[in-house]
Amino acid sequence: MKQQRHAAIRELLVKTAVTSQDELRRKLAGRGFHVTQATLSRDIHELRLNKGPTGYSLPGSNGSDEDALPGIREVLESFGLEVRQAINLLVLVTTTGSAQPIAAGIDYEDWPEVVGTIAGDDTVLIICPDEKQASLLKTRIEGYLG
Repeated sequence: MKQQRHAAIRELLVKTAVTSQDELRRKLAGRGFHVTQATLSRDIHELRLNKGPTGYSLPGSNGSDEDALPGIREVLESFGLEVRQAINLLVLVTTTGSAQPIAAGIDYEDWPEVVGTIAGDDTVLIICPDEKQASLLKTRIEGYLG
């Protein structure tokens, strides 16, 4: 659902001028995507949209060559070490000092299997709704760890 919503946002910005979050929210609703202001703010952040005098624009559409930030896959490949499951909880072991950025990245992914995260210095606790979803997420994360 999130990928379809992001695609709809990109398409809207290419076709029309959007000057405010509320306008974007209304245009998305017209396409069947009913989102809260918090979700829309997260989408704007994740898509790295720029806001200028004429409204929102996609990154790079204003001539900026700014490098994109790495996604969760690249972050886990670089800094994730191991993931362990304990019923509906996952413990993700990271390199020293990497747990908090990884936890934030997982939170931004808005995965349905994640209820929340708690980060230490080199460990992220990922709370899942049940054992089955924790197992699915563990498999996904292990694929990212390499």
